[in-house]
Amino acid sequence: MRHLLSTRDLSRDEAIGILDIAEDMADVAGRAVPKLPALRGRTVVNLFFEDSTRTRISFEAAAKLLSADVINFSAKGSIVSKGESLKDTAQTLAAIGADAVVIRHGASGAPQVLADSGWIDAAIVNAGDGTHEHPTQALLDAFTIRRRIHGAAARGRALDGVSVVIVGDILHSRVARSNVWLLTTLGARVEFVAPATLLPIGIGDWPVAVHHDLDAALVSKPDVVMMLRIQSERMHDSFFPSAHEYSREWGLGDDRLAALAPDSIVMHPGPMNRGLEISSGAADSPRSTVLEQVANGVSVRMAVLYLALSGNKLSGSESPGSKLSGTKEELA
Repeated sequence: MRHLLSTRDLSRDEAIGILDIAEDMADVAGRAVPKLPALRGRTVVNLFFEDSTRTRISFEAAAKLLSADVINFSAKGSIVSKGESLKDTAQTLAAIGADAVVIRHGASGAPQVLADSGWIDAAIVNAGDGTHEHPTQALLDAFTIRRRIHGAAARGRALDGVSVVIVGDILHSRVARSNVWLLTTLGARVEFVAPATLLPIGIGDWPVAVHHDLDAALVSKPDVVMMLRIQSERMHDSFFPSAHEYSREWGLGDDRLAALAPDSIVMHPGPMNRGLEISSGAADSPRSTVLEQVANGVSVRMAVLYLALSGNKLSGSESPGSKLSGTKEELA
């Protein structure tokens, strides 16, 4: 895997392979010294044109746990804010010897442009581009679901038959887009619930059922309910009458939480608007995986960086351990 730009690019075997390697990486976290020498001498640059403390720190932790050198590059207050182009920035990073660039950008397609440009010979990992995709978030969500459902038997498993309801601001959510492609590839059944004003054009072509009534969607007792953040910073018009109405119609409050099946999973990619799309009771309940998602994100991003920089290709015929440089010595 040279780049990770979109979950649409991943086959079922590739997706399962990444999740299985993330299991190996998670095992490392339980050691007295949770660090691997796998990427020693490699340089990973976190190139963030948009703020995201959670994602940036997760990638930084993942790279450092693999012994890579990390450079954090923020567009704010940098030469980018003074008018430097993406091309010039990429060539600067190439000059300092970047082996991988983790990029978050406000323009959809920016990571693809960087990967195809020839401006830099580095692995490109999409950490969120505009309203397009956020592939590592979808991978960590799938990893979290798989662990909650299959437990110790998760390795090698997909998500066949798992029902997932994704609720909220679909229009502006790159998380929803990446999840719908990845989860359906892994065999899950995905439904969207949102007001009509927060659904993107062309959603009828996506492999997903669409509803406007959250209570009706929850009657079937889905395995997973994923709440999305209302992205007010991307809204320049009024998409719903009031926060109170949104919370009443599409928020996961304590009453709706109580109506879920006992083993239903409640997810949120963060940061959360407590009291708007999710109540504190739901966010902090035993069903909630919010903190698990954050922790699992490090393991998943370790797997992605390892694969991108090791030159290994995922194949359904290989065991997860054999993909780690052909040996498990690095994990011993």
